[in-house]
Amino acid sequence: MTHQFPALSPEQKKALSDIAQRIVASGKGILAADESVGTMGNRLQRINVENTEENRRAFREILFSSDASINQSIGGVIFFHETLYQKDSTGKPFPALIKEKGIVVGIKLDKGTAPLAGTNGETTIQGLDGLAERCAQYKKDGADFGKWRAVLKITSTTPSQLAIQENANTLARYASICQQHGLVPIVEPEILPDGDHDLQRCQYVTEKVLAAVYKALNDHHVYLEGTLLKPNMVTAGHSCPKKYTPQDVAIATVTTLLRTVPAAVPGICFLSGGQSEEEASVNLNAMNQSPLPKPWKLTFSYGRALQASALAAWVGKSENKKAAQEAFRKRAQVRGFPAVQGGAAHHEGRHAVTFLRLLLFPPHLVLHIHQGCCSVIFALLGYSCCLSTSVFLTPS
Repeated sequence: MTHQFPALSPEQKKALSDIAQRIVASGKGILAADESVGTMGNRLQRINVENTEENRRAFREILFSSDASINQSIGGVIFFHETLYQKDSTGKPFPALIKEKGIVVGIKLDKGTAPLAGTNGETTIQGLDGLAERCAQYKKDGADFGKWRAVLKITSTTPSQLAIQENANTLARYASICQQHGLVPIVEPEILPDGDHDLQRCQYVTEKVLAAVYKALNDHHVYLEGTLLKPNMVTAGHSCPKKYTPQDVAIATVTTLLRTVPAAVPGICFLSGGQSEEEASVNLNAMNQSPLPKPWKLTFSYGRALQASALAAWVGKSENKKAAQEAFRKRAQVRGFPAVQGGAAHHEGRHAVTFLRLLLFPPHLVLHIHQGCCSVIFALLGYSCCLSTSVFLTPS
C-alpha cells in the first residue's frame, strides 16, 4: 500500500517556491559559474593566463562585480565550492556581492561521474554521501539552490534503461535532500550532443529520460513547485549530416517538454550543450516564439556562452576589467531577451481561453490580443497539415 509522508511543511514549500520563482522571473536566467578548477584552467589556457587560484578569483570578480543592471537578465548564479568562499578585492564575500544585486546564490553539489558497471561506458553520479550535511552548511553560507548534473550519451546501444533509471533515481534522491535543507534543486539530466544521431533520435531519447526523471521525482515525494529543470535542447548530434532550423529545434524541444514535464515546474533553464553563443540564443528565442503552449518559463543556464566574450576581453589584465564587464553585461542582455519574449508565451500557456481555426490560405495568421494591445504575426507552422487561420484571444 502506498503511504504519503509529508516531508515538507507548508512554510518550507512556500520558501522553496518563492526562491524558484525569483530565479526565473520574467527575462531572467542563470549564470553557471561552477566550472571546476580543471575546466577553468582550460579556459584560462586559451587566453594564455596561468591557472592559479588568484586568477580564477580575479575573473570571477569581474563577473560578480558587474553593474547591478545584470540583475535584469541574471536571476541566479551557480558557484563552485572554491568560489563560494572567495572574496572581492575589498574583502567582501562573493555571495554577499551577488545578493546585493538581488540575485540568488546557488552551489554545484554533485561530485562528478563514476563508471556504471555492466554498461557500454555509461556513468552514474557521485556525491550522495554526506550530501545532507553539505546542503545544511551551504545554506548557512548563503546558498539558496543547488545543481546536480547527470550525463547520458546517445549511441546505437545507449542510453540503456539501466543508466536512465540509475541517473533518474540519483537526481531524485539529491532533489529530496536539497529540499529538506531549504535549497531549490536544479535537476540536470544532460544528454550529450556527441554523435551523428538525428533530431528525431534525440527527441525520442530525451522524452524517455525526462519521463523517467519525473517518475523518480514523484516516487521520492519531491515538491515540483520548488524545483527547476536544466535539460539539453533537442538537437541533432554534432556529426549529423542533416541540418535543422531553429524552428525545427523549437518544435521538437517544446513538444518533448509538453509530453514529459509537469506544468507545476516553474521554469526550464536550458544548458547550451556545446552550441555557439548565437546558436543557443537563437534556438531559445525560437522556442519562446513557437505557437505551442508553454506552461513553464523557458530560459537559460549558460556558462561558456555568457563568459566567453568577457574572458576574451580580459586576457588576464586588470586594466581590461571594465571592458570585460561591459562584454559580459551585453552578452547577458542578449541572453535575457529570449526569456523576456517567453513571458507572454508563458502567460498564454496557462491562461489561453479560445482557439478558433478557419480554413483559409497560408501563411498562418495569428492574432494576439494581450493587455489591450493587438499584433498580427504571420508564421508558417510546419507541423500542421492543414491550412488555417488561428485567432488566440488572451485575457488582459
